[in-house]
Amino acid sequence: MKTIAVIGAGTMGNGIAHTFAQSGFTVKLIDVSEKSLEKGMATIAANLDRMVTKGTITEEDKHKTIGNIITYTDIKDGVVGTDLVIEAATENVGLKLQIFKQLSDVCDHNVILATNTSSISITQIAAQVVHPERVIGMHFMNPVPIMKLVEIIRGYSTSDEVTKIIMDLSVKLGKTPTEVNDYPGFVANRILMPMINEAIETLYNGVAGVYEIDTVMKLGMAHPMGPLQLADFIGLDVCLSILNVMYDGFKNPKYAPCPLLVNMVMAGKKGVKSGEGFYDYSESKKAEKVSKQFA
Repeated sequence: MKTIAVIGAGTMGNGIAHTFAQSGFTVKLIDVSEKSLEKGMATIAANLDRMVTKGTITEEDKHKTIGNIITYTDIKDGVVGTDLVIEAATENVGLKLQIFKQLSDVCDHNVILATNTSSISITQIAAQVVHPERVIGMHFMNPVPIMKLVEIIRGYSTSDEVTKIIMDLSVKLGKTPTEVNDYPGFVANRILMPMINEAIETLYNGVAGVYEIDTVMKLGMAHPMGPLQLADFIGLDVCLSILNVMYDGFKNPKYAPCPLLVNMVMAGKKGVKSGEGFYDYSESKKAEKVSKQFA
C-alpha cells in the first residue's frame, strides 16, 4: 500500500494527510473547495514548522512530507491509482452516504474504503458500496499527528483480511489500533459524549461555571483538558451531531443533547472554529492576553 486518498481537507482530513505523508506515503488530498485545500495545506505546513522548532523532525523531513501530498478538487481524479481511500468529511450521514456511493462508482473494486466517522454506522455506509466487505472505520483522534489511538471499526460485512490490513497499516503509522464493533458512538464517543453532555447540563442547571467545571475535572480527575474546553476543540456542532446519532441509534434519553448545546450551535457558537464556544477564542481576546503578558 503506497498511495492514499483522503477526502476532506478540514481539521481531521489535513491531519490524516499529514500523518500518512510524514510516514512516506503518497497522499492525494481531495476537497471540493480550493480554498479549503489551501487552508489545509497551510495548517500542515504550520504544524510541521512547529515540529521542526521542537526538533522532532528536520527541515528536510518537512519538505519531503509536503512533497508527498497532491491536492485535487475532483474525487474521480483524486482516487485514480489509490490503494486506500479515507473519507474525512463533515459528520453528516447524508453527505457520507453520497460520497461512498460515488466512491463505489469511481474506485476499483479492490480499493479499501475507510471512513473517519466518529459515530455513524459503518454497516449503513458500507451498504452504499459494491463489495461492502472492503469498508471499514478508521476513527483517528484529534490532533491526528500527535494522538496515538486509531479506533478501528468493523461493519457487519467487513472482512478479516481488510481488518488486518488496516490494523497493520495503523501500526506502520506509529499508531495504536484498537478494534471495536459497529454500534452508535463506538467506544470513544459512547463514553466521551455523555460526559461532555453532562458537563453542559451541569452548567445549564447552574451548579457551577465553565471554569469551575473544567477545573474540577482537570485537577480532581486528572483529565488533561476539561470537558467544556474539549467540546470547544472538538466543535460543538460535531458534539451535537454525535449525540443525535447516538440518541437516534439507542432511543435512550441519556443521549439526548442538552438544550444549551443545541442553542449554542444554532447561535453559531461552535467553539474554536467559530471563535467562541464555552470560551472566547476571538482575535481581540488573544490580543488582550498578549497585552496582559507584557504589561
